[in-house]
Amino acid sequence: MASVTKSMAALSSPSSSRYATSVSGPAMMTLLPAVSLSSRRGLPECKGLKIQSYSKLSFASYNSRYPGVSKRRAAVVCEAQETALDIPAVTDRTWQSLVLKADGPVLVEFWAPWCGPCRMIHPVIGELAQQYAGKLKCFQLNTDDSPSIATQYGIRSIPTIMIFINGEKKDAVIGAVPKTTLSASIEKFL
Repeated sequence: MASVTKSMAALSSPSSSRYATSVSGPAMMTLLPAVSLSSRRGLPECKGLKIQSYSKLSFASYNSRYPGVSKRRAAVVCEAQETALDIPAVTDRTWQSLVLKADGPVLVEFWAPWCGPCRMIHPVIGELAQQYAGKLKCFQLNTDDSPSIATQYGIRSIPTIMIFINGEKKDAVIGAVPKTTLSASIEKFL
């Protein structure tokens, strides 16, 4: 028991090294405890963390499990991007002509490329643009590219969807909301 107490004291001492590091390759590292208490108690010994490079993986077995994933590390395949509709962008220069002087209702999505919820709602806006084609014009405004418009309308959170009629703001919906919520808001002004 005295040897266990000495081992525990050695582990808790700040000057002692707790882990021994062994490097067996450029991308493989194993952390081993300097003193193994588990081996004295008959417990299985923990070898620590092993990091292995991607070159060691078998891409043949990986591709059979994940057929949509490319062999190249830099390529990411996303089939959902093909289903999203391209909604025209509005900027500081085109704001007046496309939104404020437009005939009929205009839906504007205030968004930014780094915003996760904005990316989630893009397909919903695309579906609404298709559903209300001819009755409603839909645009996107990147708040990073046109901060003055976002400031003018008090945009504090994105995504924010605003509906304009005859250049006047009529309604605003903040956040990534379901399609039914946006449809109900649009139907009020058609």
